[in-house]
Amino acid sequence: MLGFWDYTVVLTYISFASSITGIFCAISMHMRWAIFCLALSGLCDMFDGKIARTKKDRTEDEKNFGIQIDSLCDIVCFGVLPVVICYQFGMRRIYGVALLIFYGLAGVVRLGYFNVMETKRQADTDDARKYYQGLPITSMAIALPILVVVSPLFPAHHIFLIALHFLVAVVGALFITDFKLRKPNTKELFMLVAVVALSVSVLIIVGRSWWHFFKRLNIWGGM
Repeated sequence: MLGFWDYTVVLTYISFASSITGIFCAISMHMRWAIFCLALSGLCDMFDGKIARTKKDRTEDEKNFGIQIDSLCDIVCFGVLPVVICYQFGMRRIYGVALLIFYGLAGVVRLGYFNVMETKRQADTDDARKYYQGLPITSMAIALPILVVVSPLFPAHHIFLIALHFLVAVVGALFITDFKLRKPNTKELFMLVAVVALSVSVLIIVGRSWWHFFKRLNIWGGM
């Protein structure tokens, strides 16, 4: 059987399966669950690298496969899925679609560049990366759920749409901006997990008021 199927890539595969489920949910207008799937993919991605590094006897082929498969899954999880969600939320005018195309392209470029540089880095050292170069693509799994959770606080639905367009533009630009961002330590990582988990919990528990807000955007269906 082609591929590598040990435990080091299990979370990556779960993240991919979650994102495909999220795309189906978004297409069928079950938007709460689409956001849930995005957040779940993000949580998996936060820990897949740590789990992979626990296997000390990985071959070079296994390491390179891990780099490639992680990025291939990431473009679906944090590139395609957010694009579909944002389109369903109302980014359907020509400028909104242009922003979504830019966001997706920026994510592809970032991941392609990361693959090249990470392959070179791992050839020199087995140490974990201490800095991100540019904003990691996983960031959308934090930013978008939080924006959606606070959306009922906006006084009008067009304010939410403005914020959504702004978020997509800024995050996409930061994907390909050359700056260093320190990777979170274990404590900070768990704080991020807690924030995302709390946001998604609020989204599910307070789903009725959230659904009524989006009815005003003419977004119908099984919220």
